[in-house]
Amino acid sequence: METLLCPEWISSEDFHPVVKLPGSFYVHDFSEGEDLNPTDIPYSVGRYNEERKNMYTSPQYLDENRNIHMGIDIAAPIGSLVYSFYDSEIYKFKNNNQEGNYGPTIVTRSVINGHELFALYGHLNLGSIESLKEGQAFKKGAPIGQIGEKSVNGGWFPHLHFQLSLVAPDSADMPGVVAKSDREKALQIYPDPRWVLGPLYT
Repeated sequence: METLLCPEWISSEDFHPVVKLPGSFYVHDFSEGEDLNPTDIPYSVGRYNEERKNMYTSPQYLDENRNIHMGIDIAAPIGSLVYSFYDSEIYKFKNNNQEGNYGPTIVTRSVINGHELFALYGHLNLGSIESLKEGQAFKKGAPIGQIGEKSVNGGWFPHLHFQLSLVAPDSADMPGVVAKSDREKALQIYPDPRWVLGPLYT
């Protein structure tokens, strides 16, 4: 069984789920390519730090041979609420509407026991970003957006891409996948989202 290691400033806190999952959900294995969600299980999770073969075909991925996943994917029905995992403020937001990108995206900033932590919520619906303002505050557990449909979320199956960063991003974006040559550096910047999501899989 995998041991999830996280720093004490994180492990001492309780966090709210970013999507409310049922007691049973499917855990994908994309290491050999597409792994479709069974139709009888509407909720599923895609893993962090997974090398995903033949999944990222848009030019921005192929040009750099990027296929190491730096977030966790949580699939849920279109319109499902997405929640703030902790007290946070809107740091950046944008519609990254390029094919294969995040679509409507929110990046939040939280201060946890004196440490800054940034979180990206990607593949939302357009309504999630329409009335936001930078610096807008959200309490832990407050709805922050909704799962978007394929036509607005960059062309993906409806899901939330959730990613953490220890470094402030320049925009409402983070590399959701990186090349093998950048993997070790990226793991230091973008830690395991299970730091705040808990042990969704082992």
